[in-house]
Amino acid sequence: MSVSPGPAPHTGPDDPFGGHEGPPGGAASGPVVVDPAEALAVLGRSWTWILGSAVATLVPGILILVWPDGTLHVLAVLIGLYLLVTGGFRFVAAFAREDHGERLTGLLLAVLYVVAGVLCLRNPLQTIATLSLIVGVLWLVSGILTLYTALATKDLPHRGVVLGAAVLAIVAGIVVLALPTESARALTRLLGLWLVLLGLVEAAVAFAWRAALRRARPARPGTSAGTL
Repeated sequence: MSVSPGPAPHTGPDDPFGGHEGPPGGAASGPVVVDPAEALAVLGRSWTWILGSAVATLVPGILILVWPDGTLHVLAVLIGLYLLVTGGFRFVAAFAREDHGERLTGLLLAVLYVVAGVLCLRNPLQTIATLSLIVGVLWLVSGILTLYTALATKDLPHRGVVLGAAVLAIVAGIVVLALPTESARALTRLLGLWLVLLGLVEAAVAFAWRAALRRARPARPGTSAGTL
């Protein structure tokens, strides 16, 4: 779950100069030094990056659902890869937050995702209860932090969609932690279903963010209303 867009955008996601067309004066005066943190922030605010995170959630969910007879070993590997990839997306998305406290929280959560993914891949023959605990806790914590971000961030576009994604993640975490999973098949169906639902909601957030970017772009000086 990687829904963490920052405040309302002022520039397009493909603008590497953060709203400037290039070096002052329009002439190249030497190599342009780009701050890595700023570059990651621009990437994290891109709607395509959020959509990529949604795809990274949808793909393992679909694979799990269409392969219900897979072993616990296969399930642990798929979940581990999902957690690692999601951790990478969350790491970049954390830099899109302007508040340093929220950025630190996002980075810590990204590290938790990566550690959990490594644990799943390092010991794929672990028990069903352990796998459920790892995924359930991460979804619950991620949903709570996303909910806090949605409520605390000012001028957040489509706040309702982000709130819906946060609530869905919280419910998914609670369901995985609370319901007993007596077999790998039952756990497979449960995790696959929630991954697909979370991926669809995150895709909705990505397209909502795209709409917000398109509305913000015409407001830039020198940009016509019909330019996207």
